[in-house]
Amino acid sequence: MLKIGSHVSFSDKGLLTATKEAITYGSNTFMIYTGAPQNTRRKPIESLYIEEGKALMEESGFGEIVVHAPYIINLGSYKEDTFELAVRFLQEEIRRTDHIGVRNIVLHPGAYTDKDADYGINRIAEGLNEVLSGTNGTNVNIALETMAGKGTEIGRSFEEIASIIDKVQDNSRLTVCMDTCHMHDSGYDLNNDLDGVLEQFDRIVGLDRVAVVHINDSKNPKGAGKDRHAPLGAGYLGFKTICNIVHHEALKGRPFILETPWIGKDAKKQRPMYEAEIALLRGNVRGRLGESFLEDVERLHGFFGKQELDPRGYLLETWDVLKGDAKARKADPREPMERLYDLVLAEGALSAELSEEEVNQRLTACLAGKELLVQS
Repeated sequence: MLKIGSHVSFSDKGLLTATKEAITYGSNTFMIYTGAPQNTRRKPIESLYIEEGKALMEESGFGEIVVHAPYIINLGSYKEDTFELAVRFLQEEIRRTDHIGVRNIVLHPGAYTDKDADYGINRIAEGLNEVLSGTNGTNVNIALETMAGKGTEIGRSFEEIASIIDKVQDNSRLTVCMDTCHMHDSGYDLNNDLDGVLEQFDRIVGLDRVAVVHINDSKNPKGAGKDRHAPLGAGYLGFKTICNIVHHEALKGRPFILETPWIGKDAKKQRPMYEAEIALLRGNVRGRLGESFLEDVERLHGFFGKQELDPRGYLLETWDVLKGDAKARKADPREPMERLYDLVLAEGALSAELSEEEVNQRLTACLAGKELLVQS
């Protein structure tokens, strides 16, 4: 069975809250931070409803879940206080992860800041050696995430990931988290050569190291090195490529985790597309969202046809304008999905009784292509 879910909140009642949220999306896995990713403040693990959450997970058919390490950890730093904080705090996070009963904690390897890539790789390996030796009583692996190449971050190529692993003494506890947006943004051609990219990864790192896959579209063209996630189908990767990744035999059995952005015109009322995205990737849209949902998607295809507008082509053309024309971006900064939403609303293409979230879910499904209407 496909293991698929999303990032969910670990606030309030911890694992119980996370599981309840994941259930609303139709997930059977999910990813959490054990506390805010931007700071070191943490609630006692005993206060996070771990046993209650595990009971609900078992009752609801959840299996493997994933923890993500905080962003503030930088094992690549040359500054001693930053490096020591990273080592100590990552060790604490691993112990919390072990207490929850999770096997893999995803980690952004680190950034070399004022040094160079070779320094960063060696420093990260040094830090990982300390972290692993200080947590050898736990049953937790560190999943190094493939990165987009933004700034001075390390992990932007398979070779950099492999070099870190090779320099770590007890590297049996090092795994990898593939991120689709990051690999695309760092230059790997997932659209046209998915098999080739996976074969390259297997040759350099080893597909047996892959423990988690983050599923995200990208707001930027291949090789941009930007790391800006988009909802599925609303970026340069597109739904078909992402679906091919999720169902690729070489990645079978791994948990696939959505980190796609929440969307909506009012930032305070934005909502995730997780439920629709998961149903689309599972191929059970009709069973999850109903016949009327698919009828609305068919209406959208008919509407765009009358407008002589290919929504996917329009989306990419709009991204190109936003990336390359500063005047046009200043005149109309709306992202492509928001423009499609406004067009649908203005022309009354769908029922006025639908919420903004419901319209955006249908647009997300429309971007998956007309094949959806036959296959779901």
